[in-house]
Amino acid sequence: MIKSLHPSVVGPGPSLRIAIAMELAQNLDLAALGSQLLVGLSRAMVLFIVAAGLSFVLGVLRVPNIAHGSLYMIGAFSAYTISTLFGDSSAGFWLALAIAPLVVALVGLIVERALLSHLYDREHLMLILFTFALMLILGDLVKAVWGADYRSVLAPETLRGSVSVLGAPLPRYNLFLLFVGPLVAVGLWLFVNKTKVGKISRAAAADRDMVSVLGINVNAVSAGAFVLGCFLAGLGGALIAPTVSVTLGMDHTIIIESFLIVTIGGLGNVWGALIGALIFGLTQSLGVLLLPQFAIVFPYAAVVIVLLLRPRGLLESICSSDLIDSVNRKARS
Repeated sequence: MIKSLHPSVVGPGPSLRIAIAMELAQNLDLAALGSQLLVGLSRAMVLFIVAAGLSFVLGVLRVPNIAHGSLYMIGAFSAYTISTLFGDSSAGFWLALAIAPLVVALVGLIVERALLSHLYDREHLMLILFTFALMLILGDLVKAVWGADYRSVLAPETLRGSVSVLGAPLPRYNLFLLFVGPLVAVGLWLFVNKTKVGKISRAAAADRDMVSVLGINVNAVSAGAFVLGCFLAGLGGALIAPTVSVTLGMDHTIIIESFLIVTIGGLGNVWGALIGALIFGLTQSLGVLLLPQFAIVFPYAAVVIVLLLRPRGLLESICSSDLIDSVNRKARS
């Protein structure tokens, strides 16, 4: 006689499957879906800005900067301090947005000139250990300066409240992020591909020795690339500050997500970082809407699928040997 199997063995019964389908249908309310996707897009813009800085540093300098998240955290705390000095006014926010990335860029310049510039020829393991130690040091410095309390930054009056976008409510500040992200992407692409400094940076990523032979100051190029990456990290921290609690530990999640975005996008590729951030942000938002208890799994599953299909990343790396000829022609002209 064949015994009946337990439902956990044969799978959910019809009633359970119907209940799951009904729950998903309720969650897929069009207005909620549109709002969640727009919020995911806005968060993806901040992810892109931070990941683009990490991608540029990793592509040009071959430095896996684990402390990049700590620089992002310093940008958020600096924005808090500057906005507080001006009484959380609108002027304070805009000044914080302009000055905080410069503060982080200055920190990056000091670190690069004093320490990192002596380690470029070391193996990757040494660089990983150095940047990991730097992450711990910067974390302790942040705790010493700002303490362990939660901080908050107020958005300016013009960016408070919400608006309706295609019938879905969206906070005005998130709409602002949707404009800032593409502007940064276009500006960074123009810098990397259309300026002499950007082309030299790409050539240095392909062959530092050849660029040095051409009489170009490679040390200055390296410092500029690292400072630009730090500036973008600080900008991301200043932009995210009005939407989250500014606190210790906010660097841990962002650095993991940034490395994943860089991996699937292609080293130093601006559009690759943007596409990777969009994939990460949108899948995370869909996960929150569809299966909140498993929302964290969605973006990582998307990363795995992308790497299975495109192990080298979605787009071409910044490293391209044909740029050496272009730099050579520029140097002779």
